[in-house]
Amino acid sequence: MNKETQAKKTEKAKFSFKTLGRVFSLMFKLKPGMTVAITLFIMFSALVSSIPSLFVQKVLKIVTDCLESASYDVSAVDWETAKTLIVPYLVILASLYFISMVLITTYNQLGVITVQKYISALRVKMFNGMQNLPIRYFDTHKHGDIMSYYTNDIDTLRELLMNAVPAVIQSGVIITTVLFLMLWFSVWMTLVVALGIALMLFVSKKVTNGASKYFRQQQKSMGKIEGYVQEIINGEKVVKVFNMEENVKKGFDEVNGEWFGTSFKAHADASVLAPIILNIGNVLYVLCATVGGILILNKVPNIGIKSIFSGVSVLGVDVLVPFMSMTKQFTGNVNNASQQINSIETGMAGAERIFALMDEKPEIDDGYVTLVNAKTDKDGNITESEERTNKWAWRHPHTDGTLTYTPLLGDVTLNGVDFPYDGEKEVLHDVSVYAQPGQKVAFVGATGAGKTTIANLLNRYYDIADGKIRYDGININKIKKSDLRRSLGIVLQDTNLFSGTIMENIRYGRLDATDKECKEAAKLAGADDFITRLPNGYETALSNNGSNLSQGQRQLLSIARVAVANPPVMILDEATSSIDTRTEAIVQRGMDKLMEGRTVFVIAHRLSTIMNSDVIMVLDHGRIIERGDHEKLLLEKGVYYQLYTGAFELE
Repeated sequence: MNKETQAKKTEKAKFSFKTLGRVFSLMFKLKPGMTVAITLFIMFSALVSSIPSLFVQKVLKIVTDCLESASYDVSAVDWETAKTLIVPYLVILASLYFISMVLITTYNQLGVITVQKYISALRVKMFNGMQNLPIRYFDTHKHGDIMSYYTNDIDTLRELLMNAVPAVIQSGVIITTVLFLMLWFSVWMTLVVALGIALMLFVSKKVTNGASKYFRQQQKSMGKIEGYVQEIINGEKVVKVFNMEENVKKGFDEVNGEWFGTSFKAHADASVLAPIILNIGNVLYVLCATVGGILILNKVPNIGIKSIFSGVSVLGVDVLVPFMSMTKQFTGNVNNASQQINSIETGMAGAERIFALMDEKPEIDDGYVTLVNAKTDKDGNITESEERTNKWAWRHPHTDGTLTYTPLLGDVTLNGVDFPYDGEKEVLHDVSVYAQPGQKVAFVGATGAGKTTIANLLNRYYDIADGKIRYDGININKIKKSDLRRSLGIVLQDTNLFSGTIMENIRYGRLDATDKECKEAAKLAGADDFITRLPNGYETALSNNGSNLSQGQRQLLSIARVAVANPPVMILDEATSSIDTRTEAIVQRGMDKLMEGRTVFVIAHRLSTIMNSDVIMVLDHGRIIERGDHEKLLLEKGVYYQLYTGAFELE
């Protein structure tokens, strides 16, 4: 099933009890004790709230009996006797209403606590699960839409659990109780109400099925809005530079108009249910009065649960009057439950999107070779060390139970590697690279030639389609991804800094690094000079991806972050592209020191940064067309020679 077919199937999906069941099962799993307690308490409170109706019917019956005994002559009623009979019930009734008020207030407060804790735990579960998703997911989904899961969708689920569900439970318990009382008084009259119930269920099903599709579309449209807004905020400078404000407004009007359309249809369909139910209830009330009057006039024998104990009697006013009151109470609670349809459908749509995120397949990591601190004895044997030794080894368990240790040297080879991003069009074809420990290997080529793709494959952000990648002689598929990435340091062209101080951003490379080590790394990267000139130095707070720094300064911090990690293999993806030539010379000296004794992969457009590389590889459309050092490639007078002499530009 393709994505388009799946999307259409989702949009046409009806109300899903499976999704609702999953919401509650997850709630019981994350907060079991509190969920059970609050659910039972809500049901108990609703039951207590329904008990007063018993005493209301009793008071009405006493009044009716008094009127009937006086042949419906109000002046002939013995009100003193009636008062004596009614007052105790009124006292009990007032007490029950007070207790009901206290219980409802209590469960509302407890419900808020329970739901908020559940939502908090759910957000943590979603976020932790998201950290295990592959890079491919974030490359194919708008970041604003992903953020919508944590804001809009989670909020609709909170509204569902905090308001809609308790209201439906309360109404459901009262409806069940009243239905039992109806059967207690009269089966015939209850059958009349059953016709109304059938009509209400039929209408509810039709309206709910129609609204469900639009509520799902509404949540998707809201995700599009947040994705669009996030994209425009990130590129606001570009919008201003090219005077695209009006075009951006039109774009927003389109996505906002889409949301308005689906939201209007969803709420229009759902909102029509409550008035319909209310009017069905009014018609049912009149119908019950009419049918009851006919049964009384024809002296039809009344059958009910009560008749089992007191015998069958003729249907009279003493049954009809309280029954009419119960009918009003019954339809009123059905109407109250129907008014929650908007919150229920919106919450269900939000829950489906949340579960879709949680159901995304996590990044597969079947590696079993791990990276450990190592030490070497006098005989040259490698053993593990619990302390940091600045020497590393690959711990390789074997099927026979033995362990072998391979020193981490930085010997990286790619042999006949093929790779397509979309599974069809190849980005790399038959690429072979041999990087010996301590070598500097450079890649040059036009945009889209596959240079950055090689870096992504080394980190196993994506898995190759064919060929082999070996690291110190070990197939990287056997190496645990977290350990593989811990051994690689990468400086990207796009710098990402996090909210916090400059010191904290440098320490992001290695959390156990001391302040002294962070400062040494900054000096090595050439960042110490500008940092010390800031008002608060290394304690300068950064926010909004370091917007208070220049692009070059942000890149220097990114290099310092890798320097403090001190990895044996480094990947520099246009690491100096955002730095001016003067600063580049400073950074280059630091980078040269940093690269000493390490295997380094350099991706660059500036040939000045790769001239001293041991091997330079020229890529074209995913293939290596030239390889050799600077002098060798110049002698060959091929593409690299043309690039160096300016006869040819990267396009």
